[in-house]
Amino acid sequence: MPMPEKILIVEDEARIARWTQTYVENAGYECLVAYNGRDALYLARHEKPDLVVLDLMIPEMDGWTLCKILRQESDIPIIMVTAKTLESDIINGLKIGADDYVTKPFSPAELVARIEAALRRAKGRLQPTHTVKVGDIELDLSARLCHVNGKMITLTTSQFELLHFFLQHPNQVLSREQIIANVFGLDFDSFDRAVDIHIRRLRTRIEPDPSNPTYIQTVFGAGYRFCPDKEN
Repeated sequence: MPMPEKILIVEDEARIARWTQTYVENAGYECLVAYNGRDALYLARHEKPDLVVLDLMIPEMDGWTLCKILRQESDIPIIMVTAKTLESDIINGLKIGADDYVTKPFSPAELVARIEAALRRAKGRLQPTHTVKVGDIELDLSARLCHVNGKMITLTTSQFELLHFFLQHPNQVLSREQIIANVFGLDFDSFDRAVDIHIRRLRTRIEPDPSNPTYIQTVFGAGYRFCPDKEN
């Protein structure tokens, strides 16, 4: 019998932490709980969870800082939890490396659905030993490795899935709606600028000059196009 996936819940309010832990465990996952940022970082480094549910307003090390460190050290899926509903706060969270978000108050069913979706994206849906190469970019879908011009590039789960979708549709204009549906899933309740942020982050990894992208080009009013031959 396979081991249950391990979820790290980072929440400073004990009542909410216990409530979240109960629902996540009832969904079949193993849970770790940290009540501050420093303990969460220790658990992330030593227990190697499969996903982090991260409240941004936590003591000792705030969620923004913790998210940045986790993203620098791994591609673990991160779902940020915030009481802030301003679009700017959500955008900032996505910019520093979160894969998804929920806002308080949230239903347990919503959180579990987002956990399941994030883990599905992390696992991928492809056959082992499958490699995709388009132009200068090659993806090893079983090892989750990316090479650009022969150089290995580290990508987060979301960046890897996004790039794979582009490689499947070279020279085609893809709308933001298509990207959300095919990469993040229809349960990814987000907005156009969130897609733009994910693409901006991907460009910083694969483009020689992210400010003048050649692989992933913006088609104003329509979406984005992947150009393997780097034609402008």
